[in-house]
Amino acid sequence: MKQFAIFRFSILRFAILLTLLFAGMTIFAQSIDMSYYTEEYNNATATFADRLEILETVRNAGFSGISEFYHEALKVLITRIPDIGNIREKETVEASARLLCQELAAEKYTAAAPELWQLVQSFPVIRDINDGFVMQDALIALGQVDAKEFVPHIVQTLDDINTLATSDVETRRRVQRAAVGAINALEALHELPGFRPVFFASIGWFDPAIKDIASAALPNIVEDPGESIIEIIRNQSNNPEIKYEAWREMLLTNAPNSSKAKVAAVALDIGWIYSTATPAFQRSLREMRKSAIDIVRLYGVEDDSVYVNLERSYSNNFINTTPDYDEIRKTLDTLSVTATNEAVELLLKFLRELHARRRSGPWGNKERQLLQWVIPSLGATSTQSAEVTQLLTTIQRSDAYTGAEQGWARDALRALGQ
Repeated sequence: MKQFAIFRFSILRFAILLTLLFAGMTIFAQSIDMSYYTEEYNNATATFADRLEILETVRNAGFSGISEFYHEALKVLITRIPDIGNIREKETVEASARLLCQELAAEKYTAAAPELWQLVQSFPVIRDINDGFVMQDALIALGQVDAKEFVPHIVQTLDDINTLATSDVETRRRVQRAAVGAINALEALHELPGFRPVFFASIGWFDPAIKDIASAALPNIVEDPGESIIEIIRNQSNNPEIKYEAWREMLLTNAPNSSKAKVAAVALDIGWIYSTATPAFQRSLREMRKSAIDIVRLYGVEDDSVYVNLERSYSNNFINTTPDYDEIRKTLDTLSVTATNEAVELLLKFLRELHARRRSGPWGNKERQLLQWVIPSLGATSTQSAEVTQLLTTIQRSDAYTGAEQGWARDALRALGQ
């Protein structure tokens, strides 16, 4: 029986070679009848090795437009997976599966998406017996065939992989192969839900090379990941270092300025309402706030919560024994540039508080420094507020202030056209 099978397959190879010869080696789907190969591939007596040889012969022949042949071959292969009897057969099936994934990806055959997903499920990397290559190729193929309906499945797959941190070298290697496949697929599919798991892969437990792949993929998934970034920043289970990384990733995108300003409002808000006693986390929150304030200054106010939090950035630092003067200065500059009614009201409030301290104390170097910043900030707003003019005029004329301080008020009035 074995000798007969060998003889039969020799005849098959000879027939294929004759076909290629007469076709002139440049064969298109419309000029060749694939039924012969289909019949041989589907033959009940064909072994896994027989089928792989047919697939390799067809691929090497350079046929084009034969997506249906590869799709049907994949369907047959999947039904035969339970018949695998030993490691050699498993390796042969894996080779066939990878070939089919690659060819279907090259032909961008969307109809094969369900079977490609079946391969992902059939060769999971959580099983030691699987090396991750089939799963990787199947995931890559899902991206190439534009299998958008499988985005939630791929997202969940990468979410799961992101939690599989391990120090075992071989396990790490095969799991990372699957990660690359999922990242590649989500990059190709260009759907917003894919941004979040790829972001976490870029900062996760993977080797630097894998994290670099994820980082490079992020800008290609969507132009504006604002909603996904907001979700990451707001999520209480994400620590401040993750939130800050997400915010910095937003700044690297080509998102519209309005979207960056919208995310900045959230980053500034979370920067104040997230409570932590961990110094490293406090630093991340502070840097995120200051960066967000810069973006508000550049692109404007997209949410009224910005005013509440800008007031916090000034007042909370003002009462702090070790104030962050950089954050205060950024806040004043942003209010000055924004120059909305709300911004002017805040600056006026700050000046009133300083004026009250100048008259009744306490008054020190900190208060004088802030006065030197607040007064010109008001002067740069171009406001026509009578209250602002009145207070600046009072400071200009009051003996409670030094000549230099009176000069600041005079300059501000001049800038306002008074």
